Amino acid sequence: MKPSHKSWEAEPLLPNMAETSYAPLNSSFAFATSYQTAGGILPEVSRTVERALKEGKMLDVVYGVKETVAALSQTPVNITVTGDSGNGMSSFINALRIIGHEEDASAPTGVVRTTQTRAKYSSSQFPNVVLWDLPGLGATAQTVDNYGEEMKFNMYDLFIIIASEQFSLNHVNLAKVIQRMGKRFYIVWTKLDRDLSTCVLSEVRLLQNIRENIQENLQKEGVNIPPIFLVSNLDPLLHDFPKLRDMLHKDLSNIRCCVPLNTLSGTCEKIIDEKVAFLKERVGNGGSEHSVCIRDDDDMEECVKTYRLKFGIDDQSLQQVAQSMGTVVQEYKANLKSQNMHTLRRGDWRLRLMTCILVSVFFSILKYLPCLRCCVAWFRRKKHRRVLQLVAQDTKIILKKIGKDSISPPLT
Repeated sequence: MKPSHKSWEAEPLLPNMAETSYAPLNSSFAFATSYQTAGGILPEVSRTVERALKEGKMLDVVYGVKETVAALSQTPVNITVTGDSGNGMSSFINALRIIGHEEDASAPTGVVRTTQTRAKYSSSQFPNVVLWDLPGLGATAQTVDNYGEEMKFNMYDLFIIIASEQFSLNHVNLAKVIQRMGKRFYIVWTKLDRDLSTCVLSEVRLLQNIRENIQENLQKEGVNIPPIFLVSNLDPLLHDFPKLRDMLHKDLSNIRCCVPLNTLSGTCEKIIDEKVAFLKERVGNGGSEHSVCIRDDDDMEECVKTYRLKFGIDDQSLQQVAQSMGTVVQEYKANLKSQNMHTLRRGDWRLRLMTCILVSVFFSILKYLPCLRCCVAWFRRKKHRRVLQLVAQDTKIILKKIGKDSISPPLT
């Protein structure tokens, strides 16, 4: 159905496409996403993670984070499918669910408008997800804002805007409203089978032109470019459907877990900072030999190992973490400055300056001057505190990776 608005015309998509020259489409979408969900963190799990972090038991932190993600994965998520009437929204829902139109649980489809009110569907492909099929926009004279209020846009976590034949003003306005709400959305071009059968262009050029047309019409109205998928509702396993399902699974995890895990991450970083302040105070109260169990205060290699052990990022702990996450330990050690004293010095100019030969010789001479031994002790504490700070930074890096890998497990 053609849009009812006459004051603005979307650029034609299929006509005269062979005469139009386009720049290559950038496949890396700069899309600012705000995930919103009602899911929270189980208090008992949160306390377990905090206690394990205080005790430097990183493997227990992993178990706690995994338990949190498992609990959050049960959080219901609402996804809505919207667009212009006649774009194949109900057919898309059936294709996404990989069920036939003739099945009892399928969304009703037809050449005329079949969805008169909101309808919800479930799918074994996406557990704990409600798929909402909305009446198409454009069949009435109502504005997009009124449509959004009537269709209760505020209750949805993710939007899928369906288009076919042309990318109209209604589609652009829907994208603007959803972006204003800070919600995640996709653009899905359906009926690709018909486009391929009627267009004289090559398949590659046709797909490129469709993407670029959508992108240009969104950019004209200042809309950030979302993920764009080109599919055929008749072939739910072909074209961009596999990519769409993969991204949807990832976004479902983010929607459920992003905010709660960010909250937990903030709490963990606060615990690390408090632990750093506590250990710095103990180091400052006199040699670290008795306060933090370092046998030789001047052995900086031992210092690095001791602090890594206290924060639970020593080699053995990282090996256990990697095994628990189903990956190799190098994945967790690759970005760490504190693998040893050499890597720590290489990654931090301050520590490199503190431990350079000239400075080391200078302070070794001061040790033999009784009146200046306090300066030597002060400088030693300075080095210890710097190492402590760097190990704490590495601990935060490890925690972020644990959280990320718990949501989207690394490929092995």
